[in-house]
Amino acid sequence: MLSTFFVNIPSFAETDIDYAKFLLTIERINAHLTIIDKSNDHAQALTVAKLASDIDTILRSKDDKLADDLYLKLVDLPALINANKDVSKHITDTRILLDKAIITVMGERDERVYAQVIFSLISLAEKEYEEADYDTAIEYMNRAYSLYNENIGNELDGFERSINLMIARADISEINSIDSNLQRELTSIFNSDIEYKRYFQEIRRLYSALLKEYRDGNYILADEYAINAYLDNYEYLEPSLANVDKELMEDLEVKMRIELRDMIREKVEYNTLDEFVNDLLLELEKAEKLLDEHLITFEAEFIDVANGNSNGDVKALGSATDEAKKDVMSQIDLIRLKLMQVLEAYKEGDYGNAYERARSAYLDNYEFIEVPLAPIDPNFTLEAEIKFSELRQLINDRASYEEVQSKVVEIRKILDESERLVTGTGVIAPAIAFSSSYAIMFREGLESALIIGAIITYLEATRNEKYKKHIYYGVLIALGVTALTWVLASFVIELSGANREIIEAIAALSATAILFYVSFWILNKIETRKWIEFVKAKVWQATTAGSAMVLVSLAFFTVYREGFETVLFYQAMFSFAKYMESYVLLGFILGIGSLVAVYYFMRRLGKRLPLRILFGLTMSIGAYLSLAFIGNGIRALQESGYAQITPLFGTIPRLDINLATMTGIHPTLETITAQLVLLAVYIVGMTYTLIIKPRRERAILLARRSRREIEG
Repeated sequence: MLSTFFVNIPSFAETDIDYAKFLLTIERINAHLTIIDKSNDHAQALTVAKLASDIDTILRSKDDKLADDLYLKLVDLPALINANKDVSKHITDTRILLDKAIITVMGERDERVYAQVIFSLISLAEKEYEEADYDTAIEYMNRAYSLYNENIGNELDGFERSINLMIARADISEINSIDSNLQRELTSIFNSDIEYKRYFQEIRRLYSALLKEYRDGNYILADEYAINAYLDNYEYLEPSLANVDKELMEDLEVKMRIELRDMIREKVEYNTLDEFVNDLLLELEKAEKLLDEHLITFEAEFIDVANGNSNGDVKALGSATDEAKKDVMSQIDLIRLKLMQVLEAYKEGDYGNAYERARSAYLDNYEFIEVPLAPIDPNFTLEAEIKFSELRQLINDRASYEEVQSKVVEIRKILDESERLVTGTGVIAPAIAFSSSYAIMFREGLESALIIGAIITYLEATRNEKYKKHIYYGVLIALGVTALTWVLASFVIELSGANREIIEAIAALSATAILFYVSFWILNKIETRKWIEFVKAKVWQATTAGSAMVLVSLAFFTVYREGFETVLFYQAMFSFAKYMESYVLLGFILGIGSLVAVYYFMRRLGKRLPLRILFGLTMSIGAYLSLAFIGNGIRALQESGYAQITPLFGTIPRLDINLATMTGIHPTLETITAQLVLLAVYIVGMTYTLIIKPRRERAILLARRSRREIEG
C-alpha cells in the first residue's frame, strides 16, 4: 500500500476503497449513458457493458436481485442498439436502478470518498481528452462537477471553466492547469493533516517572498528564502517523490539547491529569475500532483479502475485452478441443458419460460464462468455477455424460432471457446493432435510412395528410364493441385460464415467414410503377397500404356487421390484442434520426413519394408481417426441444430473440450451410439478379414488338395 511511502499519511480502510471504486464506476456508466442517449453509440454501449462487472460484486453483497436487474440492463444495451431499438426508456430505467444501487451501497459516506472519486473522474477526463474522445471527457467532467455540488459543495469555479475549454477544444495544457488546481483543492479536503501538503504550500510562499526581495535588491534575504525552501521543506519531500518519479525529484533538487542560488549570487536580471522560478513552480506542481494521484488511489487496483482497466494483467490460457476448471465444465453442461429448454419452450410458444431459462443460463451459470475467464480474455467475456443478451432480446421481441435457434448455436460456440480458454490444452490432447496428424500424413503418403517407387524401380529394371521424368512430372503436378485444393477448401470454409459448422460436419463425416473405406482396403492388402500383386498390376498398367501422358496421369492420380484425402482429413482436424495447430503442423512435417526416409530406405538401400506391420499400424490409426471424426461430425450437426441432442451428462465420462474433440467422445447418446456402431463394424470386419476368411480359404485349399490326391 502507498501508505508505506509516506510518513504520517492516513489511509482509507479497505471498505472505503471498495466504495470509491464502486461509485467511480457508477459515475462513468452515467456519463456513457448520457452520450448513448444522444447518439445510440454502440462503442459507448460496449464500454457500459464492460463496466457492469466492476459494480456487480459489491452490489450483490447488498441486494442480489437489484444486482441481477442492473447487470442485465447494462449488458443488454449493446444488443438493443444493434437491433436498432429506441433505448431512451431503457436508459431511464437503468438510471433509476443506478440511483438505487448508490443508495443501497453508499449509505452515509465520508466526503473523502467522494473527493477521491471526483479526483479520479478529472484524471480520466484529461486522459480521454488527450485521446480526442471529447464527448466522454466532457461527460466525465460533468459527472465530477455534479458529484462535487451534491456531496461537497464548496465554491469552485474551475469545473465550469474546464468544461467550457473542453467544449471549445482548447489546448490540453490550459485544461491541465485548471484541473490541477481543482485536484489540489480536492486533496485538501481529506489531506489537510498530511505533512507533505504543508511543505508545498510553504515552498510557494517562500518563492513568492524570494521574488519580492530580489526585485527590491535584497539578494541576501532572497538567498535565505531559497535555502529555506530547499533545506527545510523540499528535503522532506524527496523520499516520497523518489518513489513516484526519481528523475523529477533529482531534477528539482539540482534546480532548487544549485541553479537558483547560483542565479541569485550572479544577480541575473529579475525577469530571468522570475521566469526560472515560475518554471520551477510548475515542476513542483507536477510533483505535488503525482503525490496526490498516488495518495488518492492508495491501491494499485484502484489505479487500474481510474485508468479504465479493471481487469489487471491478462493471464495465460488454461491458467485457472483445477477446481475452477471442473466448475466451469459443470456450469457449461448446465447451460447447455438450459439452452435446450429455451428452444423447447420457445417452440411451444411458452415465451416467459424461454426467457427465464435464458436469463438463468447467464445469471445463474455463465457468471460463474466469467470469474476465471475474465482475467484470461476480458474482451471475449464481454462478447459472451452480449450474445446472451441478444438471445434474451430475441425472445422478448418474439423473433422467429429459426433466429432464436441461430443465436443458441452462437452461444454454444461461445461455451466451447470459454471452456478452451479456461481449461487450456493440457498435455494429452496436444499429444493426440500431434500423433494423429503424423499418422494421417504418413498413412496417406505411404501408398503413393510405394507405388511410385515400384514403378520407377520397374522402369529402371526394364531399361525404360526415359519414362522416369514423366512420373516425376505427374507427382509435381499432383502436389501443386493438392496445394490448390487446400487453398480452395480453406476459402470455402471461410466464406461459409454461419454455415461453417455444417461444412465442418460434412468434412468430418466425409473423412470418416473415406477412412472406413481405406482401412478395409488396406486390410485386404495386408498380406505381402496381395500387396505385391496389386503393385505389379499398377506397374504393368504404366508400362504397357506406351504413352507418356498415360504415365503422367497414372503418377498424378496415384498421388492426388491421397493428396485430396489428406486435405479433407486435415481440414477436419484443424476445425477441431483449436489452440493445438502447432502440434498438428509438427506432426505434418515429421510425417513428410518419415515418408522421405521410407522412400530412401526402399529405393536407395534396396530394402524390403515390413508391409504387414506398416499396413496393420496405419489401418488401426485410420480406424481410430474415423471414430474421432464421426463423433465430432455428429456433434457439429447437433450444435448447428440439424441433429437431435440427448445428453448423457453423468452417464459417461465428461472430457474437457480439447480431449473430447481429439477423441470424438462427447456426452450425447447420438455421438456415442455412432461411435459404438462404427467400432462394432470394424471389429466384425477385422474378425472376418483376418480370421474367418483366411480359415475358409485354407479349408477350401485343403479340400482341393485332398480331392486331387483321391483322384490321383
